[in-house]
Amino acid sequence: MSGGYDAVEVGEGSTTGGRTITEADVTNFAGVSGDFNHLHTDAAAMADTAFGARIAHGALVFAVTTGLLWQDRDEAEREHVVAFYGVDRLRFVNPCFIGDTVHVEYEVLEKEPRDHPVATGLVRYEVVALNQDEETVLACEFLSLVR
Repeated sequence: MSGGYDAVEVGEGSTTGGRTITEADVTNFAGVSGDFNHLHTDAAAMADTAFGARIAHGALVFAVTTGLLWQDRDEAEREHVVAFYGVDRLRFVNPCFIGDTVHVEYEVLEKEPRDHPVATGLVRYEVVALNQDEETVLACEFLSLVR
């Protein structure tokens, strides 16, 4: 994908590079968000659960997903993005653990022209974040306003 709204084709997609979720990511996200839930911060409590260890915040995985998607765009695509318009059908399908490396696979589901002061239309993407074992950890649809 490159260029603006008119260059986007339904069915096209890509796979991003990966990013490892670190201890620092989880600690910093807890501090920024104020979410100090034991699921993310208490290793002793989580050791005896079905998870067996702390898990990353779902919202952190979502944030990493947005970053990986942005990094995957070339300069022409970045110049045509007007705004991240929203997200639909967000699901945290499986836990994401500290040390997991996630990447994102995405595909254009549909385009919708818009009467907008800046954007030409809305692009809906199917987005799936997967860990190093190709297990889905997050699934959703992203919506972008594009020139």
